[in-house]
Amino acid sequence: MTETNTSPTALSDTELERYARHIVLPEIGGAGQQKLKKARVLVIGAGGLGAPVLSYLAAAGIGTLGVIDDDTVSLSNLQRQVIHDTGSVGMEKVESARASILRINPHVTVETHVKRLDEENAAGIIAAYDIVVDGSDNFATRYLLADTCAAVERPLVTAAVGRFDGSLTVLKPFERDGDGNPLPGYRHLFPEPPPAGLVPSCAEAGIVGALTGVMGTLEAMEVIKLITGAGEPLIGRLLLYDALAARFETVKYRRRAG
Repeated sequence: MTETNTSPTALSDTELERYARHIVLPEIGGAGQQKLKKARVLVIGAGGLGAPVLSYLAAAGIGTLGVIDDDTVSLSNLQRQVIHDTGSVGMEKVESARASILRINPHVTVETHVKRLDEENAAGIIAAYDIVVDGSDNFATRYLLADTCAAVERPLVTAAVGRFDGSLTVLKPFERDGDGNPLPGYRHLFPEPPPAGLVPSCAEAGIVGALTGVMGTLEAMEVIKLITGAGEPLIGRLLLYDALAARFETVKYRRRAG
């Protein structure tokens, strides 16, 4: 098959075939697929949420995926972190994820960051990407990420999961709505993190593996919408999912005064 790729975002013949089901969608089309190829997306964490995010964004044709995680794969991860497999146990999660991404789609460039996001490195790493996805599992990282994305003006798709429930929203607090009002940020939704020890970890409380697949896939969908302009992202809206009741609810929220 002859490859034609005259610009960094031009789609080769192979890519046209790979993404054909996207391209026939009027909401995405060839132009939208080129935007996906041009995009740089950073995923925080290669765990339960990060696994489906990375898998589906790779399959969708995101040009560059960055993944940051300082952990290694353990056997207890495999119940939900489906980007890893039994042979990955003991590997750095970012390297295991990188290998899986390239198996899914060799057209994707993967940038790995074997480190924990902290106050010293957050701004520099995040500013190198167009959109950030939160797949973290702790409140310290979640608030640092939200504050930094707001400061360097990068959209943030953020989700959280409990035992059988999850939540999801999109944050662009550096922009204004159609009426000229500043959009809300993470701290307008959750002003302060809960006291240490109040919310048990997944290791303590347990979690259904498929739940992280649902919420991570929804995060990937929001990223695709942000990049292509399709649909209405969850800005100013918090999506709540109750897995046991098979129920979704959406709660609107606004920027707090002061």
